[in-house]
Amino acid sequence: MVSLVILFALFGCTLGQYKPNVASSPEAAARILSQSQDGPNPDGSYAWSYETDNGISARENGVPKAADTLAAQGEFKFTALDGTPIQLIYVADENGFQPQGAHLPTPPPIPDAILKSLEYNAQHPEEDDSQNPGLRSG
Repeated sequence: MVSLVILFALFGCTLGQYKPNVASSPEAAARILSQSQDGPNPDGSYAWSYETDNGISARENGVPKAADTLAAQGEFKFTALDGTPIQLIYVADENGFQPQGAHLPTPPPIPDAILKSLEYNAQHPEEDDSQNPGLRSG
């Protein structure tokens, strides 16, 4: 029985030293070049930022707008695996998270016929109710 325990202990020690041959990514060894943090302050405002030696950087600042609403704005930058530089600028407030960046998908353009129809409807609101009496509110 003792020899079985010793055998399992040796096996466990050997297994614990096993390290698979996995290449580490540059992000795994990134060093912080600069970092700052201010707050949270008594008025609820804050600010933070950092930058690493592999080109990643981020910053954000925020202030309370109401008892239950915080307005924050910031940005982050990095290089994607395919070499594309990514920069995202954002605002987050009572209107939600509003990101902007060249890499973000955009909706397709609205077809001309639909645009003309929307413009016509905006210029002739009285015709909307007369054509569909069942849709009237009241």
